[in-house]
Amino acid sequence: MRILDRYVLREFVKLFLLFSVAAPLLFILGDWTDNIDTFTDHQIPTAHVALSYVFQMPEFMSWSLPIAALIATVFTVSNMSRHAEMAAAKAGGISFYSALRVLPVLGVVLTLLGLGLSELVPVTEGLRLKALGDKGPVSYGRGDFVYNSKDGDTYAIINLNTDDQIIRGITVERQGDLKTAPSIHIVADMAVWDTASRHWTLRDGYYRTLLDDSTERTIKFAELRSPRFRETPDQLSAKPKKPEEMRYAELGDYIEILQRSGAKPLQLMVRRLEKIAIPVATLIIILFGAPLANSSSRGGPAYGIGISLGVTITYLMMFKVTEAAGTTGSLPVFAAAWLPNAVFAVAAVVLLWRIRT
Repeated sequence: MRILDRYVLREFVKLFLLFSVAAPLLFILGDWTDNIDTFTDHQIPTAHVALSYVFQMPEFMSWSLPIAALIATVFTVSNMSRHAEMAAAKAGGISFYSALRVLPVLGVVLTLLGLGLSELVPVTEGLRLKALGDKGPVSYGRGDFVYNSKDGDTYAIINLNTDDQIIRGITVERQGDLKTAPSIHIVADMAVWDTASRHWTLRDGYYRTLLDDSTERTIKFAELRSPRFRETPDQLSAKPKKPEEMRYAELGDYIEILQRSGAKPLQLMVRRLEKIAIPVATLIIILFGAPLANSSSRGGPAYGIGISLGVTITYLMMFKVTEAAGTTGSLPVFAAAWLPNAVFAVAAVVLLWRIRT
């Protein structure tokens, strides 16, 4: 690594760590101010509140990454331009791109860190809720809904209670091709979930099959166990959760469950894609901020702060606007999650192309 690379790395990391440590403390102060009445009303011990903020640090750090990276980039590059260090590098035959080649590498590292934090946040969020004494609802009911399983079976359920893990009134249908697999129609008064064997036991019902010769056979049963019926009560209930409480894969499974139940969870689909898009924004914002900060060699601290605040507010507003558009269906979910990154990536390419090397 060249001396110049080490210098840029040192200046960037110093500024990045300064803000990435300070920002979570500001988030904690703001959150505590907003929720102090809640903590007091529920008589939550101070030690538990402090522990909850320790568990919330990964979430606060993930919020801070793009902002801290932008501030570190802007101040590093603007300081080099203002103190004629960039001009000296160019005079020595080192181009703008070569002088700052370590910044994209740092962007990739921070993007990977952001992706890791996005997978860690759901774990720590559960621990935070436990520290505050909030374990979530112990039961959740759902009635009169249809669920389509991965195996192609359709369940029409009158009432489901996740606390008792009992279904009251269920119809199961499977459309066969008559030659290799008959069509099946099952009606039962009740189904009980067995946690140990992880399957449902249907009670007091009728099992009908339609054979290839168009004949129908009906069997009355007191108990029936189907190896295909393995969806858990929580999966069938599609119990509402916040996106930050679920990892990327878990959120995908949850979305799939809602879709099989007939819902269109567009907002959750956008938020799932944002779990990747927002960490990637850290890399894009570094590529965008470097040529922008170099555009004015006279800029001081106020200039750097102004650029950082302006870009951050614009970026966040774009994410909010496109997320809302994706939720209403005005934009495809992929475009809603990635459009801000695409706009800033194009702007970064234009700025980098126009820079004087």
